[in-house]
Amino acid sequence: MSGTTPTPTPTPTPLPPPPAARPTRHDFLNSKPLPNYVAGLGRGATGFTTRSDIGPARAAPDLPDRSASAAAAPAVGRSGRKPPGEDDGGGDDGGDEEKGNDKNKKFNEFEGNDAGLFSNADYDDDDREADAVWESIDQRMDSRRKDRREAWLKQEIEEYRASNPKITEQFADLKRKLVDLSAQEWESIPEIGDYSVRNKKKRFKSFMPVPDTVLEKARQEQEHVTTLDPKSRAAAVDEGRGTVLSLKLDRLSDSVSGLTVVDPKGYLTDLKSMKITSDAEISDIKKARLLLKSVTQTNPKHPPGWIAAARLEEIAGKLQVSRQLIQRGCEECPKNEDVWLEACRLANPEEAKAVIARGVMSIPNSVKLWLQAVKLESSDLNKSRVLRKGLEHIPNSVRLWKAVVELANDEDARLLLHRAVECCPLHVELWLALARLETYDQARKVLNKAREKLPKEPAIWITAAKLEEANGNAQSVNKVIERGIRSLQREGMDIDREAWLKEAEAAERAGSVLTCQSIVKNTIGIGVEDEDRKRTWVADAEECKKRCSIETARAIYAHALTVFLTKKSIWLKAAQLEKSHGTRESLDALLKKAVNYNPRAEVLWLMAAKEKWLAGDVPAARAILQDAYAAIPNSEEIWLAAFKLEFENNEPERARMLLAKARERGGTERVWMKSAIVERELGNVGEERRLLEEGLKLFPSFFKLWLMLGQMEDRLGNGAKAKEVFENGLKHCPSCIPLWLSLASLEEKISGLSKSRAVLTMARKKNPATPELWLAAIRTELRNGNKKEADAILAKALQECPTSGILWAAAIEMAPRPQRKGKSTDAIKRSDHDPHVIATVAKLFWLDRKHGNADAQKDVLKRCVAAEPKHGEKWQAISKTVENSHLPVEALLKKAVVELDVEENVNPVGP
Repeated sequence: MSGTTPTPTPTPTPLPPPPAARPTRHDFLNSKPLPNYVAGLGRGATGFTTRSDIGPARAAPDLPDRSASAAAAPAVGRSGRKPPGEDDGGGDDGGDEEKGNDKNKKFNEFEGNDAGLFSNADYDDDDREADAVWESIDQRMDSRRKDRREAWLKQEIEEYRASNPKITEQFADLKRKLVDLSAQEWESIPEIGDYSVRNKKKRFKSFMPVPDTVLEKARQEQEHVTTLDPKSRAAAVDEGRGTVLSLKLDRLSDSVSGLTVVDPKGYLTDLKSMKITSDAEISDIKKARLLLKSVTQTNPKHPPGWIAAARLEEIAGKLQVSRQLIQRGCEECPKNEDVWLEACRLANPEEAKAVIARGVMSIPNSVKLWLQAVKLESSDLNKSRVLRKGLEHIPNSVRLWKAVVELANDEDARLLLHRAVECCPLHVELWLALARLETYDQARKVLNKAREKLPKEPAIWITAAKLEEANGNAQSVNKVIERGIRSLQREGMDIDREAWLKEAEAAERAGSVLTCQSIVKNTIGIGVEDEDRKRTWVADAEECKKRCSIETARAIYAHALTVFLTKKSIWLKAAQLEKSHGTRESLDALLKKAVNYNPRAEVLWLMAAKEKWLAGDVPAARAILQDAYAAIPNSEEIWLAAFKLEFENNEPERARMLLAKARERGGTERVWMKSAIVERELGNVGEERRLLEEGLKLFPSFFKLWLMLGQMEDRLGNGAKAKEVFENGLKHCPSCIPLWLSLASLEEKISGLSKSRAVLTMARKKNPATPELWLAAIRTELRNGNKKEADAILAKALQECPTSGILWAAAIEMAPRPQRKGKSTDAIKRSDHDPHVIATVAKLFWLDRKHGNADAQKDVLKRCVAAEPKHGEKWQAISKTVENSHLPVEALLKKAVVELDVEENVNPVGP
């Protein structure tokens, strides 16, 4: 059929060729590879492992525990055998490999390779028991060696750290010193630069010659211009300033409403401190003038703007322009007193009155303008006329009334004040001033009227009380204050106790003592709880005492004693107040009342007797002590006070009798000591020894009796006996430092330095950290010329007692002269201003002849007498001497000064 494509006949597929014959496999391919063989390693190939080679992921096996507790695991005994029931192998898989490495598995930590001999034996109960026994033995041995091992390890660590310290440890002492650096020293530390090696490498720098045109341009730019060229720099500066000024004006003004937002008051303050010193400030004046012109034009009714503009012109030196501006300000703001005051200030002296006159006509109710008009007048008469004229316009002005009253005489002032209280009835000062000018009867009427007008004013009642006191009506003072407080409480006023106490102090300063006492009596207990009264009242009295309000404090104590009659502490504080600020009569009267209400208070009896004795009335003092003994018959303090009274007044026989009676009644160790002192002064050595020995039998632990007995034997030349007494005393009182010091001093005198050193060393061992023993050792070495040994002992002493004042004082004295100032500073810091250190520093000034004047010396003497000193190394050595026992404090002080002067001349301080 035409037009169709014939279908092609399919070609048959040819058959594949027959397979070739399979080559023969070599024998080595079937054999096991050699150990560590990697295929292709010889030609550079490397082996690798895939997931299919190692199988699925498994947990990592636990690492073997090599601790002592795991050495004998329960799975394997010490013999290498396993308990029954456990599999020796891991199954059939990999059995060949485990068998090949079986020789490595037979090692045991306890038995070594010999464990293989018993690896196939059964692990029974006997094996388990044996392993447990050996395990307990291992633990026991390990615990016994633990302490020694840990100590050895600690020592090794310390030795290593000592030989290889850290950087922080090497600089620890320097870091501690950084605390003392000041802020300036911190700022002066230079910044560390970058000194690393990479910055120290030399870099190649290339240089290229600069063209001449560049050098010429640089030279022209560095030239200094000595003349102003309007066309160049000056014009540019003016243009810049104009731009800045326009920006400021735009910022300070409101372009929408046209009103200024300048703060004229702040600008006025700036103008007061402005001074023109340069051309630049002249430019600033021009800017300010332009600014203030804008202010006055945009808001002409704003007074501060006119005042600022006038002051600006005044500062600029244009006084006439300033007056014109302020005049315009007065025209624009006629009702503002500040503008008129400024106009008066700027006006000529001849025109000032006219200006202020126009001002008061414009503002007749301005108190400031009337007072300024008064200042312009020269005579009191004209001033009074101006003030009266002002009062016609402002009759309720308190300031004008006060000013006119101050200018008037007493009679005119009284009349003016009558009118003033009518015009200003609510001002208490006018009422009080009128009451002071009136007579007694009229003043009472004035105060009554004031009370009607001002029923809540406490000052009126206080003034009324002062009025009664001034006119001798002492009984009415307390009544007025009582009525006043009740009236104020009825009016709903809260009575503030603190405020009323201040009023009491003010009344005391005004001389109204009775008013002060009445105020305290009626207000001191208001608002105070009963349990707090004693504490609060004593605190109030002490505060008043600090403010030198003695009468107020006395009134507080007097009221407190009416409530707490048997409180000894309040009686003592009141007595101290009278002793410091009262008279002998007032103190005697107070102490009489005190002993009547507190007959069992020893201290009050003793204080009363002492005051009589100091006043020179010895019989009265004896009588008081007799009354005290009748009230307290078994009081040792009263017995000793009676003894002291007789002994100090050269009545030794009466003193002996008193002490004999006290010993018969079972006196304490103090009675025996005082008895021995009396016999020592009388020279009865045998009686003194008898009393001391009897006293030691009764009171063997009282160290003062041992000291007195040993000192007596030493004084008589019985060194061996004195040494025996001191040694016996130390057996009973091993911690008594004075006994150790006395024994060491005696040994130095008898046996020499070595024996004294031994005694002091033994004392320091039994009484560690005792500065007195260290100081005694230092002085012993110095007395024997061993300066280096003394310095070494001082260094050890300051290590053991770093805050001891007596040791630091010795360090100052032993230091060379150039080092004393630094040593003194360290001593004051370390010893917390110890009195021994302060005295040593003062001695240094004394040695430099920096003495005070006669007034300072008198003041020191006065304070010493008032302090009645009883302690001190030098003071006791002088005051307890027999020939000085009855000398007054003043004489003892002068003897001490002479003794110190002689000592310093013989043994100068430091090299």
